Amino acid sequence: MNHQTILVLDFGSQYTQLIARRLRELSVYSEIWPPDAPAEKIRARRPSGVILSGGPKSVSDAGAPKCDPALFELGSPVLGICYGMQLMAHTLGGQVAPAPQREFGHAMVTLTSGSSPRVRGADIFADVPTEIRVWASHGDFVARPPAGFSVLATSVNAPVAAMAHVDRGLYALLFHPEVAHTERGLEILRNFAYGVCGCTGDWTMASFVEEATAKIRAQVAGGRVVCALSGGVDSTVAALIIHRAVGDKLTCMFVDNGVLRLDEASQILKRFERLKLPLVFVDASNLFLDRLAGVIDPERKRKIIGATFIDVFEAEAAKLGDVDFLAQGTLYPDVIESVSIVGQSALIKSHHNVGGLPERMRMKLVEPLRELFKDEVRQVGRKLGLDEEFVVRQPFPGPGLAVRILGEVTPDRLALLRRADAVVADEIRRDGWYARLWQSFAVLLPVQSVGVMGDERTYEYTVAIRAVESRDGMTADWARLPHDLLARISSRIVNEVRGVNRVVYDISSKPPSTIEWE
Repeated sequence: MNHQTILVLDFGSQYTQLIARRLRELSVYSEIWPPDAPAEKIRARRPSGVILSGGPKSVSDAGAPKCDPALFELGSPVLGICYGMQLMAHTLGGQVAPAPQREFGHAMVTLTSGSSPRVRGADIFADVPTEIRVWASHGDFVARPPAGFSVLATSVNAPVAAMAHVDRGLYALLFHPEVAHTERGLEILRNFAYGVCGCTGDWTMASFVEEATAKIRAQVAGGRVVCALSGGVDSTVAALIIHRAVGDKLTCMFVDNGVLRLDEASQILKRFERLKLPLVFVDASNLFLDRLAGVIDPERKRKIIGATFIDVFEAEAAKLGDVDFLAQGTLYPDVIESVSIVGQSALIKSHHNVGGLPERMRMKLVEPLRELFKDEVRQVGRKLGLDEEFVVRQPFPGPGLAVRILGEVTPDRLALLRRADAVVADEIRRDGWYARLWQSFAVLLPVQSVGVMGDERTYEYTVAIRAVESRDGMTADWARLPHDLLARISSRIVNEVRGVNRVVYDISSKPPSTIEWE
């Protein structure tokens, strides 16, 4: 890939992925790398710039992550954010100390007069007001910048809220420009990417489609590909790109795992008929449910579903004859959440389509979307001509309703949840909220409570409603749905779903919660 690239070194901030996401919004390609990537490896990648993310550690902590000091001598512009700023200062001879007053949350930053290097055409604060409201998250601060650095901004609790050594292309901020709470944050990142690094915005979804098609054609080189279709946007877009690249060398396979939503399998089959993708349908629902019987632990559920899928897929692929490649709709957030070797990020949960294939499988992986975020996949879908209704389809987890039933997955519980979930989807769409939400769904809790229906005592299940807003699934806030909408959902579920007598609404955000309950 020959795009201008800005590398983001991950020091463990919960916002690292947002930095990469914001750069891509600016049409600048970005990748997240481990914090200790050798300077020579970075040089070989020839990045237009490098950003050092924030992180939870103090630079003085034993075992605190460090970057290769030679990074600052490569000639590529570097922007340090929060911990990244402190690390830059510490490495280059400045002084970092515990802040007399820690800053977590909103803070006001004032740009210093006379320190702006506008005349040199590399001002990260170009067209930014003198005073801006920012999002801070730090316990340490830069007490003294390294030699040659100018102080560009201050705050009440930080004498150095931003600094730069313009001649060396080194910049640093004690706040987070990538977070929406920071005023003009995207402009600051744009100034760094375009004004300092010289990027021109050559990363577009149209260019991605052309490059991905050529890359797959070269990788497959006449071999046969089988694509695992889930019915969602990700795997569908992956299949369309691969079909574009290799034509009839592709066979798509849809496996009914028994934990799909109401009438989902039949709807998926109709959709792919319209898309004219070659499809093999496998009903393995009984096998999946047999293996899930008695299982309560959510991580075991995920692993059982992933392993069973591979077993079914392997058996069905064998019927096709020689198949060389397996295609999946893996996305960048899947990789980040599942692989703890990316920087300091911790393993959050297993994803069924991340982590490679069993050694016994000869097939090699084809993952055309592995470097994309969700909304980028949607843009690609539009480029490929998918209907808008399908493009905005909310994400659905690979383990399906199994991770929305807390406790054992049984046919009876599945039937309850399917009906409740259908009510949620129906009312959310009717009220015009569906496309505004990242996800909205029902969860069946292993809790029964007393109720009254028709003057009779009931002792039935509780359903939780989950609705969140998000840009890419990495962080999410609970949706402030209208009370009238929630009232209709609750009333319909209690009246239409026999076995449920109580409905609650989940008002937790990610973090600290995850979007799915398991």
